[in-house]
Amino acid sequence: MNLKENKTSYYVNYDEWGSLIEEEVIEDAIADASEEVMDGQFNRSQLSEMLDKPQLFQIAIQLLELTYTHSAKQLPALIEEHLVRLPGGEDWLNRRK
Repeated sequence: MNLKENKTSYYVNYDEWGSLIEEEVIEDAIADASEEVMDGQFNRSQLSEMLDKPQLFQIAIQLLELTYTHSAKQLPALIEEHLVRLPGGEDWLNRRK
């Protein structure tokens, strides 16, 4: 959760995410994901080429934005809602059931 214990301020302010989620962070996440996506069928560079990184960044910001407007209890369901709307989201949801 992004809300500090005092429940009046955040660890990371909304306008600070852009500098924290840089290209390097996204590339590190892609490297980790390459081991899991399609059972590791694609290496990091192959997976990286398949992704629309500006869109990926926007989706990350949208999900992080939820921490400013919803409680920790509400977040799992809201995040799932967002993920289901992404391409392949329905397949992802059906595999979890």
